[in-house]
Amino acid sequence: MLSRRFAGALLALAFLPCAPAAAAGGWGSPEIAGLMNDTRLDETSGMVPARVRENAFWVHNDSGNAPELHLMSASGEHLASVPVDGVRNTDWEDLAAFTLEGRRYLLIADTGDNGGLRRTLRLLVVEEPKALTPGLRLRPAWTLEFRWPDGARDCEAVAVDAAAGEVLLISKKRVPPELFRLDLEAPAGTVQEARLLGHLQGIEQPTEADLRASPVYGRYRSQVTAADLSPDGRSLAVLNYRAVYLYERAPGEDWTRALAAPAQRLEFVWMPQAEAVAFGLDGRSLWVAGEQRPSPLIRFSRH
Repeated sequence: MLSRRFAGALLALAFLPCAPAAAAGGWGSPEIAGLMNDTRLDETSGMVPARVRENAFWVHNDSGNAPELHLMSASGEHLASVPVDGVRNTDWEDLAAFTLEGRRYLLIADTGDNGGLRRTLRLLVVEEPKALTPGLRLRPAWTLEFRWPDGARDCEAVAVDAAAGEVLLISKKRVPPELFRLDLEAPAGTVQEARLLGHLQGIEQPTEADLRASPVYGRYRSQVTAADLSPDGRSLAVLNYRAVYLYERAPGEDWTRALAAPAQRLEFVWMPQAEAVAFGLDGRSLWVAGEQRPSPLIRFSRH
């Protein structure tokens, strides 16, 4: 059996000659920025750029793991782990970042529901630490509880539009995927009902060849696994196992109208279970990470 280190090296090398031609819309070809091979980054399912350290990301693992955030370098190296007290990792599926009243926050989406059994779901908001100090621990600044309007859904894609005071959520298994909203702030004890804004057009579905090659897993390749909003609030990045889809809106345009226009599709070389997507702090880079280890860390750059 190959060691993880050797297997990871082969995986990284396998990607290098396979990058497609430059993408349209000002985005370049996908590049391998690093390799995630640390045991503490085993099931990465959420990622946002960090301000506590330059060229770093906050990430978290999926269900069954400890309730903690990890700091990762832009080359995939584990830098630190920070527990989040008073909560459980029921099924953490995405991570979003936003600034409100001069403070930088991280929103943890405890929204996974593979079995369609959860009646209410939670979004945990923690303030991003200004420094990494010994024994650092985080606690939620506030928690948002919500339910879907017409029955359970699995949701792995969440973004925050702080200027509009809303959280955006995208359903995973519905075709076409649905976009919902919640208020970013709500009175304690409130259980919000998510409001449908529209449907995402243009997400390519599995081909007959996909289903023949893998009757069980082929249909999962098109399902939405993460989302992020650009720093200027104009671009919504939506990830599945095949590509990143970019939905653009004009100044003053709402997402209901913007979703009716075709999305730009940024293909990346195949990686195991692409589950996390994030814009860089300046909006000129777009990053993709996978849930299985070892996993390449992919970067698109805007020219």
